[in-house]
Amino acid sequence: MAIIRNEALHKQVAAAMRQSIANGEWPPGTQLPTETDLAKTYGVSRPTVRLAVAALRGEGQLDVKQGRGTFVRAAVHGPSASLDRTIAAQGDTFSTPIDAWFDRAEEPTVYRTRTDAITAPLLEMEQDELMLGCDRLLTAPTGDGRALHRLLLPMERIEATPLAQHPTATPAEAYATLATAGHDLTWRERVTARVPQPDEREALHLSEAAVLLVAHRITCDQATGLPLILEETRLGAESTALTYAIDAHKPKRAKASR
Repeated sequence: MAIIRNEALHKQVAAAMRQSIANGEWPPGTQLPTETDLAKTYGVSRPTVRLAVAALRGEGQLDVKQGRGTFVRAAVHGPSASLDRTIAAQGDTFSTPIDAWFDRAEEPTVYRTRTDAITAPLLEMEQDELMLGCDRLLTAPTGDGRALHRLLLPMERIEATPLAQHPTATPAEAYATLATAGHDLTWRERVTARVPQPDEREALHLSEAAVLLVAHRITCDQATGLPLILEETRLGAESTALTYAIDAHKPKRAKASR
């Protein structure tokens, strides 16, 4: 490799490696040579190679698999799975597309928690209010989609329902429980994006360059507008897309003045 003055050495090595990937010398799935071999190939030190590899990992071109080595990632052409966010209702029975994901869920984890700076405003509660939480790792029925699902149940709003004794309910089961308790339900949802934490990246099999989508769904009583429960779904934007059906709301007519 010809050295260019006034340019960081690891950037030159990264550019050379990037070219090797682009021209097919290292096809997707190829395991890269060791740091020692790459250092000899490019005539640089191992720390320089390490920085170059880190740069390509940050771009999403390489994956490091613990105990196995560094591999060229397959080209990403959009999400391989889609999560439809619609809800179907028939009386007090509900169904959602995510129900099928729960069929392949890992064992749920139930715990006590409290509202914080994020969940309190969504639930229209004060911070530090008691809740039950239920976490699950979900897998898409088809494709490679994975999602982390969290159901948060404010104690003061569900203590008179079976959810207080059965917090492992799926979303559809939770909606049915609330409807049976006399609530006419409505929903609102907020989607944000952020950098995933290391444990989220590992659980969801995300690359170093992946962005995490976080969907918060609030189930409310339609008559009062009171939030009853909160769901949080976290998934990788490069592997799974969120899709929505959107209905137009007719504006209410203002009363004619007399």
